[in-house]
Amino acid sequence: MHTITLIPGDGIGPEITQAVKDIFAAAQVPVQWEELNAGQTTFDQSGELLPQALLDSLERNKVGLKGPLTTPVGKGFRSINITLRQKFDLYQNVRPAITTEGIASRYSGIDLVLFRENTEGLYSGLEVYDERLGIADSISRITLEGCRKICHAAFAYAAKHGRKKVTLAHKANILKLAGSMMINACREASREFPDIIFEDKIIDNMCMQLVNKPEQFDVIVTTNLFGDILSDLCAGLVGGLGVVSGANIGDTTAIFEAVHGSAPDIAGQGKANPTAMLRSGLMMLHHIGEGAYADRIEQALNATLQQKDKCTGDLGGKATTSEFAQYIIDNLA
Repeated sequence: MHTITLIPGDGIGPEITQAVKDIFAAAQVPVQWEELNAGQTTFDQSGELLPQALLDSLERNKVGLKGPLTTPVGKGFRSINITLRQKFDLYQNVRPAITTEGIASRYSGIDLVLFRENTEGLYSGLEVYDERLGIADSISRITLEGCRKICHAAFAYAAKHGRKKVTLAHKANILKLAGSMMINACREASREFPDIIFEDKIIDNMCMQLVNKPEQFDVIVTTNLFGDILSDLCAGLVGGLGVVSGANIGDTTAIFEAVHGSAPDIAGQGKANPTAMLRSGLMMLHHIGEGAYADRIEQALNATLQQKDKCTGDLGGKATTSEFAQYIIDNLA
């Protein structure tokens, strides 16, 4: 039995979290949930945005599943997601993007995974504002260790999962020092995995190539801001943020999450699609060595996605969140 820290989140978070709990229970997945929350709802209730009890739970359990969180705007708070990533050194942001039968997309045959460095770059929080001159400086700090870790993680994943190629997206033609550091780190990693093809592309060309011919890519690795942009682009190629999974992984701790927003405008209305949260939960099961349960649930999810009338409204159906979850349960083999 695995004890998992469960963070329901804000807005539609509790609804999609409940759907995952119901599906896992029906599939008899050997997990027990330690449920603690954070974000706007928690702040409104207790004045705490990120409770110490939640941090202690993650420290103890080493694995978490998280719904979308809302960080109050304009009140001096940094992003909760960034805080969690930096506190637990979750340097790998891993986002698969796969076309799925039953989910509308302009493309077919896409099966790629993006590795985004998750703790450095422009998200380091190094900003200075000179009020007199009206100048804001945002410093993008990357380290040699950080580059080596994310590049090695991408190549190790490719080797483990039978992937053929790793593509680095960078801007070394302009950012000479930072770009060269990433290129050299990837070249160093590639020597350890000689069977994996390594290529690099300038970020603007990478965006064009992803839209023009995304099936040419396999594993992509890049820095924090570029990865933030590319990961959403890749999600758009396969149906949007509502259907893709996400993981924040470090050497000792991992937090899996639905990467879409909290959608407060539809909260409590039973309209939310739990696919992204469920797929993130399936990534979590593979991570903790329970892949057989993940495969069984994935088969049930894919079977349900092909029955439009049993899907939520954003997928072309009329089912509520709980009804969609029940249809998945009904399709468990």
